[in-house]
Amino acid sequence: MSVYLVTGGSGRLGSSVVRVLAKAGHRVVSIDTVPLPDLPAEQIQLDLLDRDATAAAFAAVAPEGVVHLAAIAVPFSRPDPEIFATNTALAFSVLDATTASGIPKLLVASSPTVIGYGAPSGWVPDYLPIDERHPVAPWNGYAASKVAVEAIVAMAVRRDGAHTQFGVFRPCYVIAPEEWAGAPTQQGHTVAERLADPALSAVALFNYVDARDAGDFVAQWLEHADSVPNGSVFFVGAADSLVREAAGDALARLVPGTEAAAASLGPASPVFTSDLAKKLLGWEAQRSWRTELATTSKEASLG
Repeated sequence: MSVYLVTGGSGRLGSSVVRVLAKAGHRVVSIDTVPLPDLPAEQIQLDLLDRDATAAAFAAVAPEGVVHLAAIAVPFSRPDPEIFATNTALAFSVLDATTASGIPKLLVASSPTVIGYGAPSGWVPDYLPIDERHPVAPWNGYAASKVAVEAIVAMAVRRDGAHTQFGVFRPCYVIAPEEWAGAPTQQGHTVAERLADPALSAVALFNYVDARDAGDFVAQWLEHADSVPNGSVFFVGAADSLVREAAGDALARLVPGTEAAAASLGPASPVFTSDLAKKLLGWEAQRSWRTELATTSKEASLG
């Protein structure tokens, strides 16, 4: 059994990460500003922007690894300067507490939004599907904060990589288990509504990932971090696109500038590929809207 610390453990992604790790038999400690009932973890209520309190908590827990998910997670939910300042300050606080305590592993969440899709001035992909080599082009405070957080991790690799293993993952649009059954997603629509109106998902290039699959990725990284290049960045998404029609056709029709590159996509291909996670960690998503909507529909009919 290992001890892992998860920041933002009360969130839609964080709670799934905590549950995956706890189910695997690990002791999990969650740090969040608000506790979550029935979370299978020791919960510490703490503002990570308090650097001294954060350092003390990390030293007291002394985990084998830290998973940093805490952030302002929704673009435009606050003014851009506040989002940027908060997310980068959180990253520095967690990074410094991790290295000061001698914790050997730190995995940090970024976002596919760093690629720059949806920019008001237009956006054209260099190629599809998008992988970790694709240039970043943030156009809002949230995406810029995530690019900065990735740069902070890269800095830490150069500074502290001799004794700490760092990683970054870019989870696609997270869908929690209850959202397959009809609960609203992060943008307020249900999954069924997003599938019925492809324009709702086109703004994010049809990317998504089941929160449990993202939790499985975290578990895989924590177990195998020492076997991958320090500071590796991973896209973490489902193996298909959140759209009923051919992904390339929908993309070309709804996202101007993608017409040429979209021709390279298969009928159900993801726009963001997670092949690197499969290659280096043996991880690939096990759930899709096809399997999960069918499961919840069947459960509803039996109920």
